Amino acid sequence: MAGGNILPQKWDITDIGLEEPAKKLSPTKIEKVINKVLNEESVARIKTYVNTCVHCGLCAIACHHYLSNDCDPRFSPAGKVKNTLWEMLKHKGKMSPEFMKQAAEIAYTECNVCMRCSMYCPFGIDIANLISLVRRMCHLCGVVPQYLQDTVNSHAVTMNQMWVKQDEWIDTLQWQEEDAQDEVPSARIPLDKEGADIMYSVIGPEPKFLAQLIGYTAILMKVAGVNWTMPSFDGWDNSDMAMYSGDWEVMARVKKAHFEAAMRLKVKKIVMGECGHAFRSVYDRGNRWLGWQMHPIPIIHAVQFYAELLRAGRIKIVRKIKEPATLHDPCNIMRGRGLMDDARYVLKAMCEDFREMEPNREHNYCCCAGGGVINCGPPWKRKRVESNKVKAEQIAATGAKIVFTPCHNCHSGIEDIIDYYKLDCHNYFIIEKLIECIEIPEELKV
Repeated sequence: MAGGNILPQKWDITDIGLEEPAKKLSPTKIEKVINKVLNEESVARIKTYVNTCVHCGLCAIACHHYLSNDCDPRFSPAGKVKNTLWEMLKHKGKMSPEFMKQAAEIAYTECNVCMRCSMYCPFGIDIANLISLVRRMCHLCGVVPQYLQDTVNSHAVTMNQMWVKQDEWIDTLQWQEEDAQDEVPSARIPLDKEGADIMYSVIGPEPKFLAQLIGYTAILMKVAGVNWTMPSFDGWDNSDMAMYSGDWEVMARVKKAHFEAAMRLKVKKIVMGECGHAFRSVYDRGNRWLGWQMHPIPIIHAVQFYAELLRAGRIKIVRKIKEPATLHDPCNIMRGRGLMDDARYVLKAMCEDFREMEPNREHNYCCCAGGGVINCGPPWKRKRVESNKVKAEQIAATGAKIVFTPCHNCHSGIEDIIDYYKLDCHNYFIIEKLIECIEIPEELKV
């Protein structure tokens, strides 16, 4: 019998992306995949981390899954590694198909690779990296939640997350330019403008579901007097679910297309919209897999961009939000990139009553949607929201009526938490309210 304990599950969930491929797996295939990853892709890191861990369990108090599931030890970060990677090492890759299905459920739906646990590990073990390696093995075995795999397939074929065709993309930009002109008649969304100071990039769900955010950005750029552009061709989408599925080959293609679009347009800098995982894919993962020591073009997140515009006086706050407001710190831009001060600089300028969550900044709890978890789709929604009761309690304790979430996955995740736990507040991207707070000079209104 192949190694690995099969654990009972709290939720009864069926996902054909796990069930059907597992039926076709052979022990030989599993052993080959596991040992390839262990011996060819990450041997040094794995040996260092596994030999360093003393099984102290201090990482557990950092994990929202553990805290929200009655402190069940199997939801602790160390428990998740023990029930996946350690078993693989112990049995030298000789695992059953049923074990791989269970490993996939743990790696994809019980960990957001948010990196909070590493802050509390006395040895700084990168548990997110270890779980990512389990996902890599599951991907190479073909055992990936169906919704997440569908998203990766879209990336692979269209270079964007939502299968948006080029004519649909251009039509959406023209539509949002027209909407922006209702407020500021001279607002434009310049396409393929060579030599602009900034290429602005978004993620696939914006043209698909949240196109108004692009229109708001066009107004902001006009008011701030920014020389900017967006590409009409592939490379406009900076999202990258392949990074989280373990398909690092597609991840590299997506990142390469993104930077090549900016280089083709000869821009000085890339500004990414309010998305955390996309930002992580260029500062932490995609660039490394491509073998780039540095980005070929400087890149900043929207939170940094807003702060720069305010500090430089290029935009001016003239109306403040009166309702109590709080900030969810997205893992990938706060804990992962240190943009806590920039976010607070912007929000404190916008809000009369800004309230901190406790804990906050790099210690803030994850939204439980990032890391590809929300992209595992509807079958896993209840498990996801119930595994972040601690976040609902954290938001409720602030008494805030507005929760700012400058990240797409966080926005969707917090929205689900607000709805499920019946919280008395609403969820916004920063740009949605920033555009209401800034001064629009009279000469731009005519």
